[in-house]
Amino acid sequence: MIANAAFLAALVLFLFVAWLAGELTFLAPYKSTLFHRHAEVLGGGILLLFLNLCALFYGISRWLFLRDAGRKLTHVDRQLGTPDSVHEDLKPYLTRR
Repeated sequence: MIANAAFLAALVLFLFVAWLAGELTFLAPYKSTLFHRHAEVLGGGILLLFLNLCALFYGISRWLFLRDAGRKLTHVDRQLGTPDSVHEDLKPYLTRR
C-alpha cells in the first residue's frame, strides 16, 4: 500500500512539475542562475510536496481498502474458534485471551 501511494505521488508530482515547466517558459533564459542559487529551496519544496502527496494517498487508500477490516477479522476469529472449523490444523496454535 505504501509503494502504491509513493508511485501515485511521484506520478502526480511529475505531471505537476511538467505542467509548471510549460507554464514558466519565460524563465528559460534564467534557469541556470535560478537552479544554482535556489536549488536547495526548489528541491526541498518538491520533497515536501512529494511527502504530503504520499501521506494523502496513503490515508485515502487506508480509508478505502481497510474500511471493514476489523469486522472481517472478528468474523474469521469467531469462525476459527468453533468446533467444526475448516482450519483444524491451526487449533493448536490458537490461544484464547
